[in-house]
Amino acid sequence: MSGGRSAQLERTGLRHGWTTGACATAAATAAYTALLGGEFPDPVTITLPKGQRPAFALAVEERGDGWAMAGVVKDAGDDPDVTHGALVRTTVRHGAPGSGVVFRAGPGVGTVTRPGLPLAVGEPAVNPVPRTMMREHLAEVAARYGAACDAEITVSIDDGEELARRTWNPRLGILGGLSVLGTTGIVVPYSCSAWIDSIRRGVDVARAAGRTHVAGCTGSTSEKVAVAVHGLPEDALLDMGDFAGAVLKYLRRHPVPRLTIAGGFAKLSKLAAGHLDLHSSRSQVDKAFLADLARRGGADETLAEAVATANTGLQAVQSCLAHGVPLGDLVAEAARRTAMGVLREAPVAVDVICIDRAGTIVGRAG
Repeated sequence: MSGGRSAQLERTGLRHGWTTGACATAAATAAYTALLGGEFPDPVTITLPKGQRPAFALAVEERGDGWAMAGVVKDAGDDPDVTHGALVRTTVRHGAPGSGVVFRAGPGVGTVTRPGLPLAVGEPAVNPVPRTMMREHLAEVAARYGAACDAEITVSIDDGEELARRTWNPRLGILGGLSVLGTTGIVVPYSCSAWIDSIRRGVDVARAAGRTHVAGCTGSTSEKVAVAVHGLPEDALLDMGDFAGAVLKYLRRHPVPRLTIAGGFAKLSKLAAGHLDLHSSRSQVDKAFLADLARRGGADETLAEAVATANTGLQAVQSCLAHGVPLGDLVAEAARRTAMGVLREAPVAVDVICIDRAGTIVGRAG
């Protein structure tokens, strides 16, 4: 008996898919192999962060003097992903000796224009984990051919600029196209009822195993942090996702002595403001609320105004950290109060861990 995402898939029969980052990695691996060895592997197999080894068929391939391009059609499984069916192209060129791997935004991939994201302004919107995946796979290809891994990777997505208008990218200052995303390489189909059922099942499994401490985590990065901080076993981890309310309401009826809530600062700021569904379509980061918390933490009006007008929650907490204002701790404590309010009199002790996108703890309470 298992909980979490695997239980969701088992119980619903929904088909998982692959992230844009996984598709870009497969295309980059094929293109670099062709650039160094002359032939495109098709299908091309890659290794995902958790060890899975999927194979991807190439939709397009092309090679010229000093460059090679391969493309993969994204299959998001049964998830209603805006990029399902998009053609992700990766062109790899020889880089200058000693340059390492450099990333470029091709047509349909956005560029970061505002601070507050995990990438510097001016960088292509290829997120850290996909970058790591591509670097590692290109390094393996280079070693196979006895070459130095100096390469320029340009990622493009057909019709990406048009598709991006249906995402949050323009509002976040990512202009010109989509982001290349993914932390696990796998897209899990989003079914509210199935996910909530898997949360309940996860609590049942933990209780049956005699666990006295469980962690509700918003994603794989916060899960790693919860394990590192508390040393929890796998069956004590609840894949909470956006459904904080589902975790808290079920634990109110089926208590476990201790609950850790771990998640990204922005998501947990929504819980701090009283939202129990943390999905972006149903709740938003309230920057006026964050500014008020910052004032309570000692921020002057200039800093409070910077928080209220920040591009992202991450930018807000970074600004406060730079001025010695513990906004992360204040958000964690407010999120803890919300959680305790939902749990009511249930005998559950709660602590909260807020992290940034890199997994660094920026706030704790409890």
